[in-house]
Amino acid sequence: MTLLTPDRRLVFYDREGLPYRPVRDGGTGRSIFKIKPKGASNRADEAIHTEHWLEVARAMLIDGLAARCQAFSGGSVNYLTFGAQKLVRYELDPEIARQLGIPPEGGTNEQPSHFSRAAIEAACDAFEAFRSRGAHADIFSAFGEPRDYWVRSTRGRENRLYPTKPVVAFLLGTTDIHGGWNQPSGPVSLLHNSGFIIVDSDDTPSEIPKEEHVLRGADRIRLCALNYFIEPAREQGATEVSVRAGDLAATMGLQDAFPNICQALGGEKFQQLAQVPQPTHTEPNPSSSTIFTYKLASQAKAATVTEESTASTRSATNLILYGPPGTGKTYRTAWEAVRLCLGEQVAAALQGGEKRNALMVEYRRLVSEGRIEFVTFHQSMSYEEFIEGLRPSTGDEAGEGPEDVEVSTGFRLKSHDGVFKRVSERARLDQVSEGSPRRLDRSARVFKVALGNRQIEQDRYRIRFGLDNNLIHVGWGSDIDWSDERFDDFDEIQSEWRAKKDPDATGHDGNIVITFSFRADMQVGDYVVVSDGRDRMQAFGRVTGEYFYDPEAAFHPHRRHVEWLWREDAGAERSRFYARGFRRHSVYKLNQSLVDWDALEAIVFGDETPRANQSARDHVLIIDEINRANISKVFGELITLLEPDKRLGMPNEIRLVLPYSKKPFAVPANLHIIGTMNTADRSIALLDTALRRRFTFRELMPNPLVLPTNTGGIDLRKLLTTINDRVEFLFDREHQIGHAYFTGCATRGDVEEVMRHKVIPLLAEYFYEDWSKVAAVLGDTGQGKPRFLEARRLAALASIAEDDLSGEKLRWRVKDSFDFSEFEV
Repeated sequence: MTLLTPDRRLVFYDREGLPYRPVRDGGTGRSIFKIKPKGASNRADEAIHTEHWLEVARAMLIDGLAARCQAFSGGSVNYLTFGAQKLVRYELDPEIARQLGIPPEGGTNEQPSHFSRAAIEAACDAFEAFRSRGAHADIFSAFGEPRDYWVRSTRGRENRLYPTKPVVAFLLGTTDIHGGWNQPSGPVSLLHNSGFIIVDSDDTPSEIPKEEHVLRGADRIRLCALNYFIEPAREQGATEVSVRAGDLAATMGLQDAFPNICQALGGEKFQQLAQVPQPTHTEPNPSSSTIFTYKLASQAKAATVTEESTASTRSATNLILYGPPGTGKTYRTAWEAVRLCLGEQVAAALQGGEKRNALMVEYRRLVSEGRIEFVTFHQSMSYEEFIEGLRPSTGDEAGEGPEDVEVSTGFRLKSHDGVFKRVSERARLDQVSEGSPRRLDRSARVFKVALGNRQIEQDRYRIRFGLDNNLIHVGWGSDIDWSDERFDDFDEIQSEWRAKKDPDATGHDGNIVITFSFRADMQVGDYVVVSDGRDRMQAFGRVTGEYFYDPEAAFHPHRRHVEWLWREDAGAERSRFYARGFRRHSVYKLNQSLVDWDALEAIVFGDETPRANQSARDHVLIIDEINRANISKVFGELITLLEPDKRLGMPNEIRLVLPYSKKPFAVPANLHIIGTMNTADRSIALLDTALRRRFTFRELMPNPLVLPTNTGGIDLRKLLTTINDRVEFLFDREHQIGHAYFTGCATRGDVEEVMRHKVIPLLAEYFYEDWSKVAAVLGDTGQGKPRFLEARRLAALASIAEDDLSGEKLRWRVKDSFDFSEFEV
């Protein structure tokens, strides 16, 4: 939890995590901060005096000056410098951070996520896009040609040098970039301290100044070795990488540093940083010729220096964001979903209000790819909508299967998947990542073809001929060559068939359907199930060729080429696959909903189903207002399957058979669930206990610091803080007013609209129309001029004695215009 408040806008932490704050001095008659210029003593008359937090932050975080600070726990007040031995991390009011052009959080001993290797390389990619087609011009066009400093990319690009200021501007989302080596927040310092090499226009490493905030020594060597040698090898899929001490020295522009380089490359700290086992090395050591070789076979399997590691498996995230209304819970789900799908480094570069548009572009892209699904719970939400249920179905789509229930009214009740089952299956069957289990294309069509009845000797020969020659063949269609394009039309085929067979005959509709399906309906890429005439599969393949007519064929001249993926003689024990809905025709397109793809994959590939894919991409299901539904009813038996260790492919994996489809089901480990819960709508204590213990809960409370201090003369921070203090005193902390109600306010009129139409009605609901408490929250105590509410005393009825009344009766009304004098700047 942040320690920032409206009156404490900068906080520091030492290496043990203990907090410090700049303190004011009232000895001069004013409450001032004291800042020590460089080279000055600790005498009071040499100090710089300021009353403003902005100037203190600028002095300490940008200019590297010392200021009077004290630990939260008390003790002496001393001049301390950020980045020296004491203070290593800071938190800053976001508004001040924006004005200074620096992150609101950062540290000297940790690599800010804004400046990870992936984020910096992504900024280089963006600059390339600007060079080639003018993308991101709003950032990059603000800078001219660089004069002194470039950053060298860690990837093998045609041009590896990029100007430092535009790269950092893209990472921070602002063009207000200043400084070089001399400031901790300067672009050169930030990139250098992230393990990137600063060079001149000739790609010669720059001389590193002796500034206190600039990273050097073994820490710098380790970061550069990781960024320029280890990670590029990993990206290329190498199983090992060798680093020669002399090559690293040349890369970094170091001289006479081989003992330090060899010690850093062979030490435990580098093994932990790079997640590699202890390397082998050549002799002599240390020397410029010393070569260190690291195994990179699998980051998950790499041995650590302290203990034997075990192969890691992914862990699913079950997260619920909860808090009062208007605290940005739904707003936050977009960033959390992108973080879970794309990783911490990518998400960090999209964090902050100024990067909301870029974040939503990524979010919508992931939604369009099916990797993010959004659903809102409500009181009528049911298991049938969320998991699966039965719906009425008529016509051809209602095939015969155990999940179909026939009723007497002429339709069938057919199993339909709900949102959770759909996204679970999408996550389980994800095919993009390398190393995925073999899968069939479930969007492809499946045709049943009967090459003959193997109970008949002549048909057995025809079946074997097709399997051995990668063919499917049918005898229907007479001796007509149907390859002419006029037979793309069903009516043409019907007309030609009837004319060829008998001008006076009506023809056989079944034969026409067969011919049309085989000639025009079946396409290259479709799957083919070869039936033995008894709905039992003999072979399974993919159509690889167009229809052709073979006039020299001894039998069945209408043919197509097929690649067989499985044949019964490959293993008879796997051949008992029955595709429901087969008709007696020799060619028939199956209803895809009737194909048991898991069972089919089990036969074709010989694996159990359902199967987990540890390399599949991450997917996210967002459940807004998760506490508004009957959780036990909606989740049903799936409550247990949500636990990370019981997901598909995990050590305690659980599978069950769903009641309607009768198919096995398990929740994959790459499906993350994010829920939001309004604590004012329903207390967390009332949430289903079984769900509560399977989710991590993260509280989002009102944050006045995100609001401006002057909106049309109103201090919104003070307004929100005052209202919430009073609400918590009269009610509880779960019914506060969220900052999101005011984030869109740009004028005094906007603030009045929010107060009139949103805040006051919400307060009235909170206090069950007890307007005296609403007035107390708004500061209308009855003394002085009313500000938001007016109360008029109602006279007692003549027939009722005043002694019979519990108190005076008041008529409350919202004023036509508000008085914000209590909160004016």
